[in-house]
Amino acid sequence: MNELTQVQYALDTFYFLICGALVMWMAAGFAMLESGLVRAKNTTEILTKNVALFAIASIMYLVCGYAIMYEGGYFLKGIMGVGDGYYAPSSDFFFQVVFVATAMSIVSGAVAERMKLWAFLAFAVVMTGVIYPVEGSWTWGSASVFGMYTLGDLGWSDFAGSGIVHMAGASAALAGVLLLGPRKGKYGKNGEINAIPGANLPMATLGTFILWMGWFGFNGGSVLQTSTADTANSVAIVFLNTNTAAAGGLVAALIVARIWFKKADLTMALNGALAGLVAITAEPSTPTPLIATIWGALGGVLVVFSIVALDKLKIDDPVGAISVHGVVGLLGLLLVPITNDGATFSGQIIGAITIFVWVFGASLIVWGIIKAVIGLRVSEEEEYEGVDLTECGMDAYPEFTASSK
Repeated sequence: MNELTQVQYALDTFYFLICGALVMWMAAGFAMLESGLVRAKNTTEILTKNVALFAIASIMYLVCGYAIMYEGGYFLKGIMGVGDGYYAPSSDFFFQVVFVATAMSIVSGAVAERMKLWAFLAFAVVMTGVIYPVEGSWTWGSASVFGMYTLGDLGWSDFAGSGIVHMAGASAALAGVLLLGPRKGKYGKNGEINAIPGANLPMATLGTFILWMGWFGFNGGSVLQTSTADTANSVAIVFLNTNTAAAGGLVAALIVARIWFKKADLTMALNGALAGLVAITAEPSTPTPLIATIWGALGGVLVVFSIVALDKLKIDDPVGAISVHGVVGLLGLLLVPITNDGATFSGQIIGAITIFVWVFGASLIVWGIIKAVIGLRVSEEEEYEGVDLTECGMDAYPEFTASSK
């Protein structure tokens, strides 16, 4: 390695690690968003889920996930030394593992307020160690799907994971929600839908801002390097498009909510920003900023309609995760060929179907096994009292709850 190459290697490795740290910070965003959108009596448990799933993802991806996804990339084989690419192999592992945790965080919010803690953590072991890595090997790992075809050869492209991360997490969440059922009192006998407000909207808003910030690492880090003029320019464009897509999504969702509900619905606005981010994630490098804003706005509009539609279908998702990450994740994949000549609509559709069928099917089986062995759902009495006390033995806000008396 000559002196210039060493400087580039060091710069790209450092950039990769900083972006990974930004994505890791998204774990805090998910924790704040989800805890803000659930009731006070379920706050401690959902915080426990979020911090525990990150630790589980880090261990399982180290033990077997990375090897499955990248064909033999064991942590003791090849990532400890100096690599022959743009950055240190260990920085690649770190960047990948925080993506795994992001996918699992999506599941957490959708099954909130009625799932047993240890059932969720058991699923996290399989999701982060096997289900996600297998799907990742077909997409970013370039392995053939069941030995039949390679997605890349079909015109598949997903720059930073609208499908690979977000739709995959939502697919696993959907399988769990279908087996779990809705929260008590969410749907009435006559078909009415009862709103169950979150306990802390300032916290949910903070979580959204943290996710918005972390997304710069999510998308920007996926450029993979920044040590040349071309790659530095690409990073700047990705950052710009990521930000403007979030802005477009938030404004569009807020306007739709105002027209439809006659109110400026904060929760829809927050989900609109996240939907804009998910929509641009599949291809943030080739659209113009104006196009990125429009794509984000489409995501913001779609997420409002999706949340309402799932409620009508009695699919209870307390934080709107399935709509934000699944429905809009699919939209993001379908938008890619508009500006990326290397992608085809058929390739995107086949890739999306592949991800959904595998993740949803495998998750349904795993959730089913867990349900048969230890059960998925807390008792009706425990749900009424709140899972904080029954699952964790403590209140998040003890001085404000009756249990503290």
